[in-house]
Amino acid sequence: MSLRQLAPLCGALLLAGCALQPPAPGAAAPAACPAAQPCPSCPVCPTVAPPPPPKAPAKPLQEARWEDVKGWRNDNLAEAHAALLESCGVLEKLPAWRAACGEARALPPQDAAVRAFFEARFRPWRVTNPDETSEGLVTGYYEPLLRGRRERGTQFAHAIYGVPDDLLVVDLGELYPELKNFRLRGRLDGRKVVPYWSRAELVPQSPALAGKALLWVADPIELFFLQVQGSGRVELPDGRRVRVGFAEQNGHPYQSIGRWLVEKGELKLEQASMQGIQEWARTHPKRVNELLNANPSFVFFRELPDNGGGPPGALGVPLTPGRSIAVDPRAIPLGAPVFLATTFPNSEQPLQRLVLAQDTGGAIKGAVRADFFWGFGNDAGAQAGRMRQRGQMWALLPKDLVPNHSSK
Repeated sequence: MSLRQLAPLCGALLLAGCALQPPAPGAAAPAACPAAQPCPSCPVCPTVAPPPPPKAPAKPLQEARWEDVKGWRNDNLAEAHAALLESCGVLEKLPAWRAACGEARALPPQDAAVRAFFEARFRPWRVTNPDETSEGLVTGYYEPLLRGRRERGTQFAHAIYGVPDDLLVVDLGELYPELKNFRLRGRLDGRKVVPYWSRAELVPQSPALAGKALLWVADPIELFFLQVQGSGRVELPDGRRVRVGFAEQNGHPYQSIGRWLVEKGELKLEQASMQGIQEWARTHPKRVNELLNANPSFVFFRELPDNGGGPPGALGVPLTPGRSIAVDPRAIPLGAPVFLATTFPNSEQPLQRLVLAQDTGGAIKGAVRADFFWGFGNDAGAQAGRMRQRGQMWALLPKDLVPNHSSK
């Protein structure tokens, strides 16, 4: 009889008042009595060790060494110096970053100098998933250019909306510090706060959006991807361009329309890129609303000054093409330098470089998860739309800064 078979018998005997005794040295464990015969005495049940306690998930940041950082010696770190200084404009207000950022401002933008600075001042931390793996998904994003106008027209019937007046946003971190970076979004229904309208509910909900259109554009799919990217520019009929950026979101989680198309059997997984989705929409114009409503998330925008640089990210500083990424700030401190080791889109060619965690995104959830900013325009969009690579990440933090969610 196996331990698994004997366990119920032992339990029943305990309920009957039998005292279980360990077997005598060298004695074999007794077999169960035949069903037709009473047992003369209580059988001896072997001790069954309790199962080991479940293993705690790995903390997102694990202390590492510089020699562990894949590709660290291959990058020209000087190319990330300007992006580092942008982050320092925010980070230097924090005591743990003040000295390092002060030294960074005095650095010459030379590879050897920047490398020596990091190796002397910083410590690498391997970014790790809860299951202790260190690989994750790396996607790409960019700043698109759309055709549009200020007034609605026959060819320009899809609105870029500002924030509705009835959208409530509660920063939970102000009440509960442990919920930093969490926001509650909703609306009032009488005296109750209820979830805000989903995309399917919101677009026909004219009272909520009345008077909130900033611009009107021609292509609903391009507008959708503007919401995914979080910022972009709109070219008006007179050639002027207006920059718009993320202002708020309706509180519903992002759902991939590419995955929806794959699950519906409309596209194969390898076809579900931005370009593949756009092509499907062009050939199925009557199903575009069905496709878009598969994602309940909806983004609201604000107009931004066009200073000639990149769009501002969640950190509040301009993004640098090829040197900025979006991350999940619950795992990686916003603004921190990160060394990213991945590959170019649809390629095995290494893409290993120092980047700055200067943005966030609704779809960027999880520790080893990054969105790589390619820049502005069609060429950047072509790279971003194809990028779905595996990658590893190391957060680079000042030596005297030990993050709370780390293993040292």
